[in-house]
Amino acid sequence: MNTKPIPAIIMLTAGFVTCVIGILQHYSFGVFVKTLFLILVGFYILGGIVKFVLDKGFVVMDDPLADYDGMEFDEDLIDSMVMTEDDY
Repeated sequence: MNTKPIPAIIMLTAGFVTCVIGILQHYSFGVFVKTLFLILVGFYILGGIVKFVLDKGFVVMDDPLADYDGMEFDEDLIDSMVMTEDDY
């Protein structure tokens, strides 16, 4: 599971919500910037915690075909499995 973008997604979503609330509530610029900064930092840390929990909770599944790399196959067995015109 690719969890790398989770902290950024959570942080940016919280920042968007903060911007909308700040505009609707007519925050002054100074208060808005301080609030936005604290929200972004806080939710980035929260996103990092969520990413850590997901990484520990879900084991990364290995590619099942990775075991077959470099493996030699029995050509006689493969040839016997291939259908010829006589098999139709």
